[in-house]
Amino acid sequence: MRFSQYSPPRFGRLILIAVLWQLGCDRSRPKESSQSEPNSTTAVSPAKSQRKSVFAELALSQASAKSASPPIAITRTRVAFEDVAQERGVEFTYQNGAIGNQLMVEATGGGCSWLDYDRDGWPDLYLVQGGDPTKPENAGQPVDVLYRNHEGTSFENIAPAAGIHEQGYGQGSSAADFDNDGFPDLLVTNVGQSRLYHNQGDGTFCDVTDDIALPDKLWCSSSAWGDVDRDGDLDLYVCRYCHYDPQHPKPCRDTAGNPATCHPNQVDPEPDEFYLNLGDGRFQGCARERGLFGEDNRALGVVIADLNNDRWPDIYVCNDTTSNFLFVNDGRAKFSEEAVLRGCAVNVEGLPQASMGIACGDFDRNGWLDLYLTHFTNEWNTLYANLGPQGFADQTALVNLVVPTLPMLAFGTTMRDFNADGWQELYVANGHINSRREEGTGYEQPPQLFSFNGRTWDEIGFDAGPFFIRRQVGRGVAVADMDRDGRLDLVVVPQNSPIALLRNTSEGSRALLLDLVGRASNRQAIGARVTATSGSVTQMVELVGGAGYCSSDEPVLSLGFGLGVERVDLRIDWPSGLIQTLTNVAVPQRKQIIEPFAADILPTRTP
Repeated sequence: MRFSQYSPPRFGRLILIAVLWQLGCDRSRPKESSQSEPNSTTAVSPAKSQRKSVFAELALSQASAKSASPPIAITRTRVAFEDVAQERGVEFTYQNGAIGNQLMVEATGGGCSWLDYDRDGWPDLYLVQGGDPTKPENAGQPVDVLYRNHEGTSFENIAPAAGIHEQGYGQGSSAADFDNDGFPDLLVTNVGQSRLYHNQGDGTFCDVTDDIALPDKLWCSSSAWGDVDRDGDLDLYVCRYCHYDPQHPKPCRDTAGNPATCHPNQVDPEPDEFYLNLGDGRFQGCARERGLFGEDNRALGVVIADLNNDRWPDIYVCNDTTSNFLFVNDGRAKFSEEAVLRGCAVNVEGLPQASMGIACGDFDRNGWLDLYLTHFTNEWNTLYANLGPQGFADQTALVNLVVPTLPMLAFGTTMRDFNADGWQELYVANGHINSRREEGTGYEQPPQLFSFNGRTWDEIGFDAGPFFIRRQVGRGVAVADMDRDGRLDLVVVPQNSPIALLRNTSEGSRALLLDLVGRASNRQAIGARVTATSGSVTQMVELVGGAGYCSSDEPVLSLGFGLGVERVDLRIDWPSGLIQTLTNVAVPQRKQIIEPFAADILPTRTP
């Protein structure tokens, strides 16, 4: 999130590589076949390709490790959404409190979370609120809301009845069942005192912030839950942006002497914190002891996911204007920072970017999780393709994602298969941070929607519904099947204008939605990985912790197969190490799967 003018990055080399790649390279890959018994793992060597020029060789050196499932003939269906917020009774506006003082914190708030707090089977919605950042939270500030979902037809704010009276200057939230009692709990990140609310199981929450020893008077942004030591309970990573007190802000001015939002480099960074779940309701802050520390971090986004396929959760952190972090888990819940080594610290030009949000998914179906990061105007949102043992590569230009995102300033994002055709879409929430600066497409900006066609990404928002021409200052985005129709819906939170509740109306959707329940694993099964096979096509999804921007999704996995697929085989890698296989699973349906006991399936255990 840069706050001062700077020259657009040089991306001529990216375009040249992309052109030569298209003209001078054989993109075809031979099909690879392997047969394996259930609960076994077969290593597949990367396919090799022809190299026909110097720049093509550079591109191929980044892409040759891609052993994606071969493209298949699919019938593409239109992706479409309609905003039903008003008709469903969701009337909420995030107020950033801006009155012309250009305070840094005014630019970043607007998170949200889906959680079935009462376990009635319908995802409910938590929305953080801002207010006046110059006043204390007990000075008549507006409050956060918790909307109960009435079977997908209407929503009702029940925050007061649920015991939540949150008046902090809100940034984001993340929901997870940290004590494995079956009821999701809630962390709210604020500028100032962040809070942890424990779900009592009777429709109410209790503030247990003191039990986790969350520090006050710090600017916290995104957060993520994940079981990094695989002991069966969820640990917590909290992003801290920088040292900044909006009640006594550092004065910054533009070249004309007017109040201006400080550039991140003008304020001191604040180290992130990691809280280890001790299993008895208490947490221990131990980021440095675990190796979760890097220089000059200004964190806005985080995801906890297995990024190197060793079945141990790693942690990727988006930093603003400084290099991103990739903390690799050594299998003992100790970490080493390897973003530079693995090619995902900076973009292909070797430059750090203003990283905000993050989407995580296997867009090319090669069995490795990829990363998509949102950035500032005149930068591009960066797609780091996961090449497996060769690390990551910025392939943004190769897949046609540079030019569409250059004029935008993006925050929230998600990578999901919204039309269930077997290929991923990317949703991006856009909106500038400074109403005084008219650059790119302006302060309020339209959102974007992209769809992967097996080779490149197509921008499809123009055909996805009237919402996609609406200009807003977009921030948080979260995914849920709010009406249980088998299609993934979205909530989008802009600043200073009403939220959007986007109902998915895509036709022909044939999705398999999976609700996983852990036993030896954490009950919410965060970190579980599902591999689905239908004929020659294999897809992989993982229930990651965090992702997006200051928000959290409904914890459901979704797999799409297009038309004509009625049965699939599943392999489930549970966080505990158990491997479960299911055959001839019907599509479409929503299915709950409970982790079996080890004696029931005699599974192979991962290291």
